[in-house]
Amino acid sequence: MGSNSFWKTAVGLTAVVLVTLVLARLSVSSAATVALSYLLIVLFVAASAPLVGAVIVSIAATLALNFFFMPPIGTLTIADPHNWIALGAFLIVSIVASQLSTSARTRAREALERRNELTRLFDLTRDILLTTEREGAIRATARHIARRFELAQVTICLPSAAGGWALHGGGEEQPEIPSGELDRALASARGALEFDARTRTYGGHRRISLPSGATLYLVPIRLGVKATGLLAVGGRDLEPGTLDAIAGIAAIAVERSQFLEERRQAELTNQRAELSSALLSSLGHDLRTPLTAVRVALSNVLNPALPEQQRKEQAGLAMGELERLNRLFQEILDMARIETRSVRPERQWASPADIVEAATAHASTALAHRTVHVEADANTMVDVDPRLTSVALAHLLENAAQYSPADAPIEIRGWADSEGLRFTVTDAGPGLDASEMERLFEPFFRGASAQGETSGTGMGLPITRGLLTAQDGRVWAENVEPHGARFSIAVPARQRPLARRAVPS
Repeated sequence: MGSNSFWKTAVGLTAVVLVTLVLARLSVSSAATVALSYLLIVLFVAASAPLVGAVIVSIAATLALNFFFMPPIGTLTIADPHNWIALGAFLIVSIVASQLSTSARTRAREALERRNELTRLFDLTRDILLTTEREGAIRATARHIARRFELAQVTICLPSAAGGWALHGGGEEQPEIPSGELDRALASARGALEFDARTRTYGGHRRISLPSGATLYLVPIRLGVKATGLLAVGGRDLEPGTLDAIAGIAAIAVERSQFLEERRQAELTNQRAELSSALLSSLGHDLRTPLTAVRVALSNVLNPALPEQQRKEQAGLAMGELERLNRLFQEILDMARIETRSVRPERQWASPADIVEAATAHASTALAHRTVHVEADANTMVDVDPRLTSVALAHLLENAAQYSPADAPIEIRGWADSEGLRFTVTDAGPGLDASEMERLFEPFFRGASAQGETSGTGMGLPITRGLLTAQDGRVWAENVEPHGARFSIAVPARQRPLARRAVPS
């Protein structure tokens, strides 16, 4: 009997003493009134204490009834045989009522435990379904199990393809489980599959003792009828049926993580195929035009009958197309580096004005004959990769020049704030289609309004995002009123004021 039950029993005995004193002081002679008073105390004790406590109080109440209220008073002797029947009936009623109350309380507690068990299983299933991460998904499942069922030790044990075991722990404690125990448990679980209806479990459960003295339960993790791993739990006792249900949910989580990885690989394969197809299509389209123009221009330059001025114009045309080809190949190389994640930033101190100047120089061909308004901070230095950042900004400038009217100005702002280095490029073009906003930075994507009206490969914006991502930066787009689009850049970076040199007097 626990300390809590002991105190409840003591309170019941105290109540019997107090009721006895009160009824004796009031000279109550009716045995029925006294018996009902004692029975009320017994029922209160039975409703809160275990059966043993209720029986003890029942016996004490019976003795008090006999000693103080049944003649001869002051002795345990019973003179009237009818009093034996009354006393026996009182004791039997007290004990039966205590038994019924204890049984009802036990069933209520079991029902509550079942409800809590179902709630925890439901919450665990929801946790797993909401988990979208591929790496660490199994370890996250172990953490969810430990948290939902208040277990100190939870480890999902899966056989490794290279041999041995891969242990994914999620509890507060990480037990050292011998590989031999895991091998024997998995071999036992892979035997004949039998279901025990009494414990609501399938075969293969094992209980092991670790060198540290801790006790672990090893439960098979099954995909279908095949055991593919083990769930090791410890810290508190759970019913075998509950452990089997948890292992079943863990099996779903393991299978789901495998499906997520397979889907990711399939998506990567599809993306590579789409990228290759789009790249070939883009090259076939964007190489044909400049090569044809270069061939015609060079043929005209070689024509001796062509005037000198026209020869220079044709030579300039050829140089422009060659520059266009050079930019196209550079975009292809940048995209290949981004796809292979081989972009490595080299941070240096530079001002926003320096980066804007480098970007406008890089996009000078696209910005020729365009009005560009620049507002850039030249007094603050930021620690970024100037080359990657200026190239990313140049692609935004080229995009603004391509999709806005020739007589409309382009605005560039560059500054540093709490987010690091910031740039905005604003044009006065038609703006962005809201339905295409999510795909804006996908490789080779070009909006429906741009197809057929402007040339381009659709690689500028994806390259911008890739170059900025290499620096943990980001780029986003929005429409501005009354019309036009604004592209914004944010790159996390340290800052310092520009060190000014003293001018000698």
